[in-house]
Amino acid sequence: MITEIFKVDENSILELEKASKLLNDGELVAIPTETVYGLGANALNKNACLNIFKAKGRPSDNPLIVHIAKPEDAEKIAYTNELYYKLAKRFMPGPLTVIMPKRDIIPYEVTAGLETVAVRCPEHKVAHKLIEIAKIPIAAPSANTSGKPSPTTAQHVYDDMNGKIPMILDGGECKFGVESTVISITNDSIMLLRPGSITVEALKEICPNVKIASAVKEELKQGETALSPGMKYKHYAPKANLYLVNDKNINFIELAKEKQKTENCAIMCYDEEISLLENKNLLPVGKKDDVKEQTKRLFILLRRADDLCVDTVYAHLPYDEGESLAIYNRMIRACAHRVLGG
Repeated sequence: MITEIFKVDENSILELEKASKLLNDGELVAIPTETVYGLGANALNKNACLNIFKAKGRPSDNPLIVHIAKPEDAEKIAYTNELYYKLAKRFMPGPLTVIMPKRDIIPYEVTAGLETVAVRCPEHKVAHKLIEIAKIPIAAPSANTSGKPSPTTAQHVYDDMNGKIPMILDGGECKFGVESTVISITNDSIMLLRPGSITVEALKEICPNVKIASAVKEELKQGETALSPGMKYKHYAPKANLYLVNDKNINFIELAKEKQKTENCAIMCYDEEISLLENKNLLPVGKKDDVKEQTKRLFILLRRADDLCVDTVYAHLPYDEGESLAIYNRMIRACAHRVLGG
C-alpha cells in the first residue's frame, strides 16, 4: 500500500472529501487533532475499527475514542446526562473525552467489549471539518505503533504507518502534545482515568466531586479492566530503557554526569541544566516551570531518543499534580515504573 501525505487546513475541501470517502469505504486515515495525531476509522464499521488494531499492533482489549463534530452528536452514540452537557459547555470542542453508556449503534469492537463508549469533540479545525464532511463518528486512537510515543507531527505518523494506511492529513504540529483528558461520569461525580491538558482543578470548577483512578499513578492491578485508553499497557516508550530520577532523594545533575561518562545514554533535562552537563545527547524539555512547553515537547523528545540510538534515557520524575500530572502519567508508563530514588 502506498501512503500519501497531504498538507491541509480546514479549507482543503478536495483532500477532506477524499479522506471522507476513504473513511466511509472502511479505510483508515490519519488525522491531526489538537492533542496528538489520530488513526481514524468509521466508528460504526466494526471491520474498519478492527483494522485500527491491526495497523497499530494494538491489543483488542484497549478501547477506542470516538470523535464527533458537535457535543450534541453524543446523543446518537451514548446515553448522556446533565453533567455531560455542563462539561461540554466549558470544554468542548477541546481535549476532553467523556466515557458514558453506549448505544447499540457502536460496535463492541470499538469499546473493547465494554458497555461504555469514550466520546470526544476535537478542537482542531481539520479534524472538526472532516467529521462534518464524512457525516460519521470517527474512532481514532493515536496514530502510532502501539506502545511507542504518540505522534505529534505527520512525519511521526509516516514513520510508523507508512505502507499500512492510504492517507495522512498533515495539519501541522499538535497544539498540546499529549492525549486528551479522559473521564467517566455519573450524575454528580467525575472519575479521572487519564490526565491531559484539562486538569483536575479545572474539572472541579464544573463538578466539585472529582476522584482520580488509582491507575493514573500506579500500575493497573492484575485482572483489572482497562476503562480508558492508556491504562493497561506499557505506553509511550522509547526503544531505550527510560529511568525517572526522583530528585528529592537523588541529585539529578550528579547522576546525569556520571551516566554520561559510563553509559551510552541520553539526558532529558531542563533548559537551565544544559550548561551543567556535557553537550552530548541532551534532550531539553523546556524551562523547569514551563509545564505547557514540557508537555508539548514530551513525545517529540522520546522519539528523538530513538534517533540517537542510545541504550538508556534519564529524566526527572515529574510532579504528580496540576498540569504536570499528565506528564507524570505518560512518563511513569513509558519507563514501566522504573524510578531511581523511590
